[in-house]
Amino acid sequence: MSVKLGPNRYGKAETRLVRVVREGPVHHIKDISVSTSLSGDMEAVHLTGDNAAVLPTDTQKNTAYAFAARHGVGQIETFALLLARHFVESQPSIHHARVEIDEYGWHRAGPHSFVREGGEVRTCVVHHDRDGRGTVVSGLKDLVVLNSTGSEFHGYIVDEYTTLQPTDDRILATAVSAQWRHTGDGPPPETSYQRVRQSLIDAFADTHSLSLQQTLYAMGERALKAAPEICEIRLAMPNKHHFPVDLSPFGLDNANEVFYAADRPYGLIEGGVLREDAPDAGFAWE
Repeated sequence: MSVKLGPNRYGKAETRLVRVVREGPVHHIKDISVSTSLSGDMEAVHLTGDNAAVLPTDTQKNTAYAFAARHGVGQIETFALLLARHFVESQPSIHHARVEIDEYGWHRAGPHSFVREGGEVRTCVVHHDRDGRGTVVSGLKDLVVLNSTGSEFHGYIVDEYTTLQPTDDRILATAVSAQWRHTGDGPPPETSYQRVRQSLIDAFADTHSLSLQQTLYAMGERALKAAPEICEIRLAMPNKHHFPVDLSPFGLDNANEVFYAADRPYGLIEGGVLREDAPDAGFAWE
């Protein structure tokens, strides 16, 4: 039997990094998780254990810390690009770098006091290769939204295993994960975040939903209109089910007011919306 090495990469996952900027008594913090992944001339290390082409994952971690000290941590897309370009351009054996960053928000409670925000996590994934090609995908995850009415679900397939009852008034809740791909034209990638985030929230609130799929598409469409510099958005939206509680054993009616919030199992709706003229994604989604 003949075998060969397939696609491969290696790196350091979830390096937690907090950068404090001190302006006299007033401090600013940036709290991020950095994951780096490198690929290139890695045949020898896999086939013979020769590590000559390997930049240790510990070195990748240290580079993130050193760059935070040397360059600061501004917008996460900018910091990710800085790291990705460094790994490719400084090491002949590294042909491609992927850098993923999650950012955790903090709310100021005083000059040097902060409270961790309970909202979404901001994300980005950057690719850069030896040919100078690069992609930037910005995003967010765990953006929890809920409509207490304005949602229906009926007209679906019914077979011998169906027990779900149709409804024309239900709670619709989800935790949005979204990633959007930049074309490379227009404003810097980091400027899209607030516009896309707000457009997702507005579309969720404005759409009278007949299905979570319909709502997903409306949110993606609104985001593309709000940020012309992006060409594609992908969303994953778990349906956080809220079931009316049967209060009849207690002699009470439930006029869609008391619900059981189930955490699992849940429906998971995923989909993408893209411009008809969107360029090829290349390795953006890898």
